[in-house]
Amino acid sequence: MKSRVILLSFLTATAALPAVAQDRIYRCGNEYTNRPAKGENCKVVEGGNVTIIRGTAPAPAPAPVRSGGSSSSDRVVSAPAQPRIDTPEQRQRDADARTILENELKRAEARQADLLKTYNNGQPDKIGGEAQNYQKYLDRVAEMKASIDRNQADIDGIKRELARVSR
Repeated sequence: MKSRVILLSFLTATAALPAVAQDRIYRCGNEYTNRPAKGENCKVVEGGNVTIIRGTAPAPAPAPVRSGGSSSSDRVVSAPAQPRIDTPEQRQRDADARTILENELKRAEARQADLLKTYNNGQPDKIGGEAQNYQKYLDRVAEMKASIDRNQADIDGIKRELARVSR
């Protein structure tokens, strides 16, 4: 019985104690800390817990190679490119990639021709209720122009990729 009384008094005493408060957390720009430096513009974070997960540091860049020569004209040279593996399988993959890109280029150029024909130099035919609603017509013309520009950018990108694969 005596042990129950002691246990009961201990539980009521600990329940009456306030919970141990966590240190205040401050936000200083994008950094959270519980010890702000003096002179920084830090604000107390209230109303919730703050969880901080440290990110990984980026891998250091390889050191540039200095060319041999006189010390007054040292220049930085890029590291030599890795040799390209020239196997029959690689040649076949390159040929397949070139074929796919050429087909994509033909499709994009055909689409560009259709878009330009429909666009009619900025004066496409009005359809539906565009005769009564001129803004609707202008919106469609602007969308057509944007489609032409996007398709031209696609064509330019495919041509760049073809030039890279053809090397």
